[in-house]
Amino acid sequence: MLRPVSHELLLKSDPGESRPLWLLGEGELHAWLAQQNGALAGWVRAHGFQGERYRVLTVPGEEGVAGALLGLGALPSAGALGPWHAAAATERLPALPWRLGTALPADAATHFVLGWLLGGYRMNRYRLDAPYGPGAALIAPPEADVRYALAAAQASALARDLINTPPNDLGPQELADAAVALARERGARCQVLSGGELSGFPLLRAVGAGSVREPRLIDLRWGEKDAPRVTLVGKGVCFDTGGLDLKPASAMALMKKDMGGAACALALADLLMRLEAPVQLRVLIPAVENSVGGAAYRPSDVLRSRKGLTVEIGNTDAEGRLVLADALAAAEEERPQLIIDLATLTGAARTALGPELPALYSNRPALAERLRQIGEAECDPLWPMPLWAGYEEDLASKIADLGNVASTPFAGSIIAALFLQRFIGGTTDWVHIDLYAWNGKERPGRPVGAEAQCVRALYRLLRERFG
Repeated sequence: MLRPVSHELLLKSDPGESRPLWLLGEGELHAWLAQQNGALAGWVRAHGFQGERYRVLTVPGEEGVAGALLGLGALPSAGALGPWHAAAATERLPALPWRLGTALPADAATHFVLGWLLGGYRMNRYRLDAPYGPGAALIAPPEADVRYALAAAQASALARDLINTPPNDLGPQELADAAVALARERGARCQVLSGGELSGFPLLRAVGAGSVREPRLIDLRWGEKDAPRVTLVGKGVCFDTGGLDLKPASAMALMKKDMGGAACALALADLLMRLEAPVQLRVLIPAVENSVGGAAYRPSDVLRSRKGLTVEIGNTDAEGRLVLADALAAAEEERPQLIIDLATLTGAARTALGPELPALYSNRPALAERLRQIGEAECDPLWPMPLWAGYEEDLASKIADLGNVASTPFAGSIIAALFLQRFIGGTTDWVHIDLYAWNGKERPGRPVGAEAQCVRALYRLLRERFG
């Protein structure tokens, strides 16, 4: 499961036969052409190259390809580029070594290297004739933070591989195996609870009771004991039928990705450990399959949570918040400086913000705003949403402390976040991210399938906050 990012995509030094790759936005083309010789400028004009985003134009030479241009679209300058601008080059350039012919500041150079690596991702595990092999290779510009780019690309590949794996090959046990393998590779400790060991996680057990694949609680720890404590919680619903409140087939088709929060939490953990962040890290993943069976939990059941709060079940398809509630309660017991949970939690968040913009909630508004700013700078966006207290009454139950769904169809993402907040103490800084973890359309570097969202933004936030 843990496969390295192909180092064939990146070269540490020039083998002596590299070609220049010029990066040009639409507004830079005229000035650049004025500085070139007549033959090169004529070739570019003859092919109608206008610096369109993702367009690649190769330039001929006496021995074949002499160089290439990569369009950046409407960017004001190449110095403003993000990772996705580079992703097209990896698969569209000829299989040769390339060097940048355009000078870039450090941040843009790092983004370019990262995008180059992300553009090389393919899920070929299930293909007999894998269509992708070694191709174009980049000589990393000296300004780039290559160590970070490689680590971030590896983390992204880990999350994408886990999410893309079909549910017959990735249940709670296999997700736990992936976490154990990551811990072993990074020198961390990983405990996996199952069966009777889950007596302290009653909501998790109830959600998993309908499946022959027993639930697991994954508990990974890494770092020095005197470092600041950071706990990540990832929703690990490996497949979600909706339970007795069964989803229609159209809504079930992508439910292998319902463990996307867990995959992104493990990817963030990988990045933090690989780059030796000065934190005491804990990762809690409730891994479960929400299935239909004779032992499945029912609408109108009342369940007692790890925290002691009772929950009336209004809909068995709102299972993610239940398993997260027990994990968040366990996280809160150690009073970490920061708890971050990641979950593919609600369709309402997608309706509000679309698939590319995860919904961000926090009990510290300044923290949410700072994370939004970092996400924008990292091209890993999030958008703050309100924990509107006026909707808390919609979670009321006549016989339990709260219900797991509201009586109204409105504000679904906010109400889910308010449910989770009930399991967080008021003194702990908390961030909740409702993400999609999937690309629904084909673009360079972002093939249809899994996506690692918020990993880079959260990493930068943690390094800024804790060193």
